[in-house]
Amino acid sequence: MPRSIDTMHLGRDRVIGAWERRGALIDPGPSTTIETVLAELDGGRPEAVFLTHIHLDHAGATGTIVERFPDVPVYVHEAGAPHLVDPSRLLKSAARLYGDEMERLWGDVVPVPEANVTTLSGGETVDGLRVLYTPGHASHHVAYLDVDSGDAFVGDVGGVLIPPTDEVWAPTPPPDIDVELWEASIEEIEALRPRRLMLTHFGAAEDPPEHLDAMRRELRRLAESARPRDREAFLAAITERIDRSPRGEAERIRQAMPPEQAWQGLDRYWAGRETP
Repeated sequence: MPRSIDTMHLGRDRVIGAWERRGALIDPGPSTTIETVLAELDGGRPEAVFLTHIHLDHAGATGTIVERFPDVPVYVHEAGAPHLVDPSRLLKSAARLYGDEMERLWGDVVPVPEANVTTLSGGETVDGLRVLYTPGHASHHVAYLDVDSGDAFVGDVGGVLIPPTDEVWAPTPPPDIDVELWEASIEEIEALRPRRLMLTHFGAAEDPPEHLDAMRRELRRLAESARPRDREAFLAAITERIDRSPRGEAERIRQAMPPEQAWQGLDRYWAGRETP
């Protein structure tokens, strides 16, 4: 039975979870929280690392894990693999978003030796996990369907749901949000009729059809609210919605899905749509 290990990012629960399945980690989280995650594993080490994508809140600890345990294999989409081996471009892009907060939020990002990396394109089955190519949130995003249990580990394609609230949020950071591809990825997951959706932010969604429908509606709503290209209006509206949540949950939503990043990703998406 898979379990979510709460990374306690920035001291808050229910923000970033790392999934443990058969001793392997699916999205280990950032290196700032890796000691918390490893302490929950038998023997204090993972058997393997499976990444849905390489954003630092999901994958930042991967190099640290391999540095400590040099025989751990890492599975990642082929388009994301070069940025694990040489994270310089990834870090430069992230620094534009986080600035002086990079170290506090994510800690060290250590290169992963190429020999440890197995690339995926979608369609493979590895250790009982069927790999689905699910772009939209990121061009290199994959999800994993457990062929035995029917659980789907969906990374960010399944969005953010901070319990005990029931509102689904769409995290849309730059640089490569694509709403149409994201909707197609949701449809691909729906077609497999998973038993549960295993979210990074946060926990298991027990009713996949309802959750995925809510995710699709929220993605469309959020994208349309950014379409006028009015940053101030967008941020005011999303802040007002988040603030309707209980105070503790509102702060967790902001941490999992920073409003400014949601704006930047969708603004870039609409700018690309307007380019002849």
